[in-house]
Amino acid sequence: MKFSRSGKSAILRHLIVPAFALALVSSMALAAQTARKPSRANELSIAGLRPGHDSVEDAQKRLDSLLSPVKTENEGTRTWQESCTGRKIALESDEDGVIQNIDLSAGTAAANCKELQDAQHTRVWSTGHGLHLGDPRERVLAIYGRPGSSGPSMKDGRELELFYYAFDWAGSEVPQVMEISCDRATGRVVEILLAFPSL
Repeated sequence: MKFSRSGKSAILRHLIVPAFALALVSSMALAAQTARKPSRANELSIAGLRPGHDSVEDAQKRLDSLLSPVKTENEGTRTWQESCTGRKIALESDEDGVIQNIDLSAGTAAANCKELQDAQHTRVWSTGHGLHLGDPRERVLAIYGRPGSSGPSMKDGRELELFYYAFDWAGSEVPQVMEISCDRATGRVVEILLAFPSL
């Protein structure tokens, strides 16, 4: 059976166009799948400090000039508060003075409180990846991806949504656990806890 030149061109067009379309659809599907793939970021620091590496002395040098120290009965616990906003930072250390976990929590702001916006104060209330107290819950998921578990929680009469992240996949030399609590009424981050050992 003989084909004219125009017939051969038509056959080639029928073969090439579907193959090109298939390749295009496949690449678009791959791009969409990549875009949907959740991020997987582990956190190393909070308030500019690294649990498991930095010491209580490091924390005191950093925080004593920025916040008011709060007296605590437990020798292994240190707490600082920002009197205007009511926010607190609490840390626990081991017997060698190495920080084991750090907890940032929102508070009730004083009347006519004008929050300081300088870089030092802003960094105190955030993680290394830039999640801040007061950020929307969507930002938690955008930075750290889907949590290992999540669910309702209560603290001081406030209904919360708790996100739990385990970082054991990143190795034993980094913080192992992060818990982030969002106020269910506002959808805003009200507490961030980063711990070197597993809780």
